[in-house]
Amino acid sequence: MQKSMINQGILNEDRISELPEALLVLILSLLPTEDAIATSVLSKQWQSLWKLLPKLKFNSHHHSNELGTFSKNVCKVLLSHKAPVLQSLRLMVCLEMCNAMDTEKLIETAFARNVRELVLHAGAGEWLLYPKTLYISETLETLELKFFVLVDVPSSVLFKSLRTLRLHYVDFKNDESVFNLLSGCPNLENLLVHRDPFNSTVKTLIIAVPSLQRLTIYNYSNKLGYVIKAPSLKYLKIVGNLGDGSCLIENNTTELVEANIIHVINEKLMKSLTSVKRLSLQVSALKFPTGRIFYQLEYLELCINYAAWWNLLTLMLDSSPKLQVLKLIDPQLSRREDLGDQGKWNQPNNVAECLLRHLKTFVLISYKEELKEEIEVAKYILKNANCLKKATFSIKGLNSDKRVEMLEELESVVRVSNSSCQLLLLCK
Repeated sequence: MQKSMINQGILNEDRISELPEALLVLILSLLPTEDAIATSVLSKQWQSLWKLLPKLKFNSHHHSNELGTFSKNVCKVLLSHKAPVLQSLRLMVCLEMCNAMDTEKLIETAFARNVRELVLHAGAGEWLLYPKTLYISETLETLELKFFVLVDVPSSVLFKSLRTLRLHYVDFKNDESVFNLLSGCPNLENLLVHRDPFNSTVKTLIIAVPSLQRLTIYNYSNKLGYVIKAPSLKYLKIVGNLGDGSCLIENNTTELVEANIIHVINEKLMKSLTSVKRLSLQVSALKFPTGRIFYQLEYLELCINYAAWWNLLTLMLDSSPKLQVLKLIDPQLSRREDLGDQGKWNQPNNVAECLLRHLKTFVLISYKEELKEEIEVAKYILKNANCLKKATFSIKGLNSDKRVEMLEELESVVRVSNSSCQLLLLCK
C-alpha cells in the first residue's frame, strides 16, 4: 500500500518545472507563439516564462476577425516581453483584420524593443504600405517584406545594422524609393529580390550597394530588368527568363567567387562571370557566349536537361583551363527540352587543358535509364582526364543487370587510361 502511494507520488511529480529556466524557454520556443503564451495558466512559475522567448510569430488569421483585435493583442505581448533581446518578430497580417495604422503600431513597438529581425507578410487583398515613419533603426539586422507590401521610401532612411534584406513580390512606388532604401543600408551584405511579373511599377531595378556580397534574383518576366552596381559582390544567383540586355553588371566583378545561373538567356551577363571559381549553369548552349575564358574556374556544375547539352560542356571545358571538379546533373523534376533531333555526342578534336592537367573529380547524376550520350561523354572524360582521382555515377532506377553492364564498361576505360581513379556507381 505504502509502495503504491510512493509510485503514485512519483508519477504525479512535476519534473518539467524542475528543469532550468533556460531549458524551459528553449522548449517553449519550439511551440507556436500563441501556444507558448497559453502555458502561462499552468502555474505561477509558467506565468512569465513565455515573456523570455527570443522569437515571436503572429498570424492575424488566428485571432478575432474584429479590426484592431490582432494589433491590440500583439502589442500587449510585445509590451510584456522581458527577454534581453527580441531576436525576431514575424507578422502575417491581413488588412481586413490589421490595417496600416495597426501594423505601424506593431512595428513601432518592435523597434522600441530593439528587434533584430522583422518579417512582414501581407495577405492578398489591398496593398499594405510599409510605414514611412519606420525606416530608421539602430538594431535591425534582417528585414523581410513579402507579398502585398508597397514600399514608398522617404529620403530619411538609415538601417545602420541591416545585413540581410529579402523582398518577395513587393512593389516599389518609384525608382527613387529603390534608391532611398538601398542607399539607407550602408552595411547591407545579403539581398534577395523576387519580382512580381504582374505588379512591378519599377521596370528596371538599379541595385547600387557598395557593401553587397550576396545577391539572389528570381525573375519570371522578360519585361523586367536589372542594373547591378555591387563591386564587393562574391555570390550571384539569378533564376528566370531574363532576356539579353535586361541584366547588366556595371562594376568590375573581380571579387565574384560563385555564380548560379538558371534559365537566363543573357550573353552580356555571362561575360561578367569570368572571374568566378564556382559556377552552376542551367542554360542552353545556343545562348551561351563563345570566346570567354574562365581562368579561375575550379568547380563547374552543369544541368544536362537541355537538348545537345554536350555542346555547352565542350565549350566550358575548353574555356576553363584550371577546372578541378565537374558535375553533370539531370534533375529528377526537370522537363527535358524538346527541340527535335538532338544529334549525338562527337568527341572534340583537341583535349581540353583542364582534362590533361587539373580535373580531379567527376560526378554524373541522372534519373533516367537511357544514358547513351551521357555514358559516351563519361567515357571520354575517364579516358582523357590524366589527374582524375574519383568518378562517381549516381543513376536512379537501374536494374542489377544494367548496373553490372555499365560498371564493367566504365571500369574497362579506367583500367586502360587511369588505374589510380576510384570509380563509384550508386543506384537507388
